[in-house]
Amino acid sequence: MEQLEIVLNTLVAMVWNWPVVILCLGAGCFLTVFTGFIQFRGFRLALDILRGKYDTEEDAGNISHAQALFGAVSATVGLGNIAGVAIAIAVGGPGALVWMWVIGLLGMATKFAECSLGTYYREQDAGGTWRGGPIYYITRGIPEYFPGLGSTLARPMAAAFAFLCICAAFGGGNMFQANQVAQLMETYFQVSPMVTGIVMSVLIGTVIIGGIRRIGQVVGLLVPFMCGIYVLTALGICLWHIADMPRVLTIIFSDAFSGTAAAGGVVGTVIITGIRRAIFSSEAGLGSAPMMHATARCSAPIRQGYVALLEPFIDTLIVCSATGFIIVLSGLHSSATGLGGAALTAASFEQFLPGFGSYFLAIAATLFAFSTAIAWFHYCQTSARYLFGDRALEPIKWLFVAAVFAGSVWKLEMVLAFTDIAFGLMVIPNLFAVIMLSGRLRDMMTEFEEERSQRR
Repeated sequence: MEQLEIVLNTLVAMVWNWPVVILCLGAGCFLTVFTGFIQFRGFRLALDILRGKYDTEEDAGNISHAQALFGAVSATVGLGNIAGVAIAIAVGGPGALVWMWVIGLLGMATKFAECSLGTYYREQDAGGTWRGGPIYYITRGIPEYFPGLGSTLARPMAAAFAFLCICAAFGGGNMFQANQVAQLMETYFQVSPMVTGIVMSVLIGTVIIGGIRRIGQVVGLLVPFMCGIYVLTALGICLWHIADMPRVLTIIFSDAFSGTAAAGGVVGTVIITGIRRAIFSSEAGLGSAPMMHATARCSAPIRQGYVALLEPFIDTLIVCSATGFIIVLSGLHSSATGLGGAALTAASFEQFLPGFGSYFLAIAATLFAFSTAIAWFHYCQTSARYLFGDRALEPIKWLFVAAVFAGSVWKLEMVLAFTDIAFGLMVIPNLFAVIMLSGRLRDMMTEFEEERSQRR
């Protein structure tokens, strides 16, 4: 097992080096400029679309705009926000949070682009479920725009993405979530990881067997509630210690460019760690969220792109910030406690809410993990269907449920390394496809603006 861990960590270092980091930053910058800074000028419109202002009766899809948003947010707002931020700060120092904000802002434009394309190229399967995402805009969009190149490039790209998505679903979307919940439940409630694994497996299995509509209903109720409680609790702590917040912000911003508090003591470690954990948390550029948004009811695909740009704002700029502020405010990030992941976040909350903080965090983490796992199952199933056909849909349910139990008892470092490799490699085919299809995105934006002007 130790040799396997060494191999996985070596692969992580190779995947998450400057080329992938530059691709994420470069794509975010390009799409921000290409779309005319859509994350700023389109924010209000996104809220209008979310509340149904542009809905029509003939809209095709399985779930509402809000359910699609919260379904995708349920995959992004998970233990990446609780454990991922803590890991980023523990490894890269408090300054990693700044680079998470940078990728979060740029990621709003990336999410807009990939989710618009994912919805545009979606298809309806024999069971009536709409499916879309990178697999579909790679196999249909690239041959459409690049006839000579597309026939030889599209299918290998799509197959690679689908395989990596399945790996990521079993890793970060499943086992990592179960692993962190099991650790917290054992620490604060003395519940055996095996018991946690069995209970989570049964609960998650019950939901995913119900299909995409059941998933949309569950996360549509669960995500707003858990996000609101978590953020309000963190905000209350920050307001109670408002006099210390200038010091917290100074530490974060100074460390972002000096790297003095980072484990490696260099700015590069801070930047790479921050971006890696931001991608893990917000999934901007990963290509997973378009698969959920493609199931939404809408006649104009670009509408779902506008809704999607809200995700990194909610996930990174609000929820991740809440976690980061509490950890830095507590001072535990610089102590020799040896804490990491969700345990560091739990200890930080406990410092401000003695006798309650750690229990609150354990319950919140369980809800986060539950919603993330059921959303990632949809991504896993969509990818498995592309690679193996409909015959894979039933077996993948049982394998996914079994992985929940396995993650509860597996070692965190190995789960995290496995996930980072899959996430890093998923970015490559997805972002290249999005950039190649930017012409289609421009056409959709033009058509939607013309439609809006006619309504006025």
